[in-house]
Amino acid sequence: MSPDCRARLEALGVVLRVYGLHASMTEDGLRVVNPQGAGCCGPHPADVVSVREREDDGGRAWFFTSWRQPVAEAERVADAAMVVRALLTTGPEVAR
Repeated sequence: MSPDCRARLEALGVVLRVYGLHASMTEDGLRVVNPQGAGCCGPHPADVVSVREREDDGGRAWFFTSWRQPVAEAERVADAAMVVRALLTTGPEVAR
């Protein structure tokens, strides 16, 4: 993971922790857990967010979910935090 991607993910983690979510860096990206939610496949809803180029947006950096759903441009940390929070609260079908 490049230093720029790591810095963007760490900034996202700071904002998500303000919202009460648990966020920690892993080799694959930022692991985010909603400790207040009941998960379908485990004790709590969770996902790993990554930063990568979005080909259909000129190769600009975007945040993506582990299931490759684009979240927000990597420069829009607050927007990404709102989407990730919604995903881990309501599920992917509602947060779109």
